[in-house]
Amino acid sequence: MSTPVKRYGIVAGVDGSAASNFAICWAAHEAAMRRIPLTLVHIVNTVMPVWPQMPSTAEAGVWHDDDGRRVLDEAVKIAEDSTKTYREIDIASELKRSPPVPTLIEMSEEAEMVVVGSTGRGAVGRVLLGSVSSGVVRGASCPVAIIHEEDPSTPYSAKAPVLVGVDGSPASELATTIAFDEASRRGVHLRAAHAWSDIGLFELPESDWPAVQLEADRRLAECLAGWQERYPDVAVHRLAVCDRPARLLIEQSESAQLVVVGSHGRGGLSGMLLGSVSNAVVHTVSTPVIVARPS
Repeated sequence: MSTPVKRYGIVAGVDGSAASNFAICWAAHEAAMRRIPLTLVHIVNTVMPVWPQMPSTAEAGVWHDDDGRRVLDEAVKIAEDSTKTYREIDIASELKRSPPVPTLIEMSEEAEMVVVGSTGRGAVGRVLLGSVSSGVVRGASCPVAIIHEEDPSTPYSAKAPVLVGVDGSPASELATTIAFDEASRRGVHLRAAHAWSDIGLFELPESDWPAVQLEADRRLAECLAGWQERYPDVAVHRLAVCDRPARLLIEQSESAQLVVVGSHGRGGLSGMLLGSVSNAVVHTVSTPVIVARPS
């Protein structure tokens, strides 16, 4: 029995910036791959950008609303143009006059994924999406994709792999679920990365490394076994190394089309502390990043 599609499908935050436009393209392709709707949302500030903060005037409110509708109209066209040679999707647009982070978090309860640009523009009346992405990542009820200001057409023609950080925690398992699904839909292989130490290289006796390496390889294979059976079409390349988790994922992201990380995890020799590295990954890599959030 198939799971019902949530009301909003893919939600993409829109602010008219270049990063926002790239996020729209990415979100539209994601919706097309999943065959679900795309909801574009533009959020207008309800206070004047001055100190002390003051409610916007009626005249300013009208201007903000008109500007927001124009931004949304342009966003709909971008989404339509980016998928017209691939697959038609249902596109809805919504103008909100409310605080951005709570609004997107509330919408995430009825969304398959929330997509935002990593940066935005701070024009009067427009929410700077980059300033709210971290709040959405912390509080969303669904996965959150952060899209950087890169050429949006590249990932869809490339055969670069999907990269996922694995540490054996529940958050890591959710990230692995998303990563296998994304790799399967894109028809690419999956690179599963596991950093088997988050301590300095010189703090571990060299004689102990082979045993720890074997245990890390075994644990990684164990974490992936069930998913490889579920997704036989996805070739998996396993990478278990002695390294800092953030450094490993950032380095490996350079040859990936998508990075998937958990929103929290566990540290020590048993695994990667994903919660401590997801922020570094989101703000450092140029590749789109999905942060797994529990529904």
